[in-house]
Amino acid sequence: MIEDLQSLVDEEKLYMSRQHFMPRSVETFNYASYHTLDEVYDFMDLLVSENPELVSKIQIGKSYEGRPINILKFSTGGTNRPAIWIDTGIHSREWVTQASGVWFAKKILDGYGTDASLTSILDKCDIFLEIITNPDGFAFTHTQNRMWRKTRSKNSGSSCIGVDPNRNWDAGFGGAGSSGSPCTETYRGPYANSEPEVKAIVDFVKGHGNIKAFISIHSYSQLLLYPYGYTSKKAADQAELDAVAKKAVDALASLYGTKFRYGSIITTIYQASGGTIDWTYDQGIKYSYTFELRDTGRYGFMLPASQIIATAEETWLALMVIMEHTRDHPY
Repeated sequence: MIEDLQSLVDEEKLYMSRQHFMPRSVETFNYASYHTLDEVYDFMDLLVSENPELVSKIQIGKSYEGRPINILKFSTGGTNRPAIWIDTGIHSREWVTQASGVWFAKKILDGYGTDASLTSILDKCDIFLEIITNPDGFAFTHTQNRMWRKTRSKNSGSSCIGVDPNRNWDAGFGGAGSSGSPCTETYRGPYANSEPEVKAIVDFVKGHGNIKAFISIHSYSQLLLYPYGYTSKKAADQAELDAVAKKAVDALASLYGTKFRYGSIITTIYQASGGTIDWTYDQGIKYSYTFELRDTGRYGFMLPASQIIATAEETWLALMVIMEHTRDHPY
């Protein structure tokens, strides 16, 4: 439990101010620091400009406040190949997820041609990486409220702002584990896909039609979850999803000993309706998973920047298990 949240916020700001400079290349970017929205977008542009043969940037939409919603596409060629989706930062205060997303991008870049398993994945599948899934909320955490969770849309008839983008999907929308009150953290929104940040992904996934794995990365609690959250009904592929999850958390723990629990959302944490991976699973994307990264509550959303690299490194081992399984069992 954090006894003095403001002191941690102040310390975080001081550290960031000391660490930040405009990198001239992907190699000089500081992966061990938290970064602003503009800095992450600059990093994405650097990555693409330095590696156009492997990486491209796609704008899939605009946020409520008009910010671009960008994803990175890692591809070795071909059209409409099987794909793996990874997103980070759907809840804006979960800074370690965005920081890990930046690290993942560099890892994918460095791994192609040097890591045999990753190379074989990219030779068969594209990887889509959305580092900033909630750009308005993320910008707000840097300028106004470090603990902001939701989007920044206005709600008709209420002075309260924002929708929980992980309760806004058309999967058990409006059910238990989501709120109908705009002033709550888990407000579901006026209707499914009301948030442009969610609608952009929905449209992209439906338009692509060949995404085989969808991995949404959150923090904190040290969990690896699979469908369902909105119902107690077991997923049709529950046995396979569970076996892959066990293998993934074992791989994660092998590096620093970090222990993750795993299982369906509803049995492992709580009922939650309108969530991302329930929707993707119901769309036919079998390998739909959600991570909850470090820690288990000591720092919570205020995880020190000193833990970014270790968090990303261990999570990558679990991601590789899921991606390898997807490559070998494309269904």
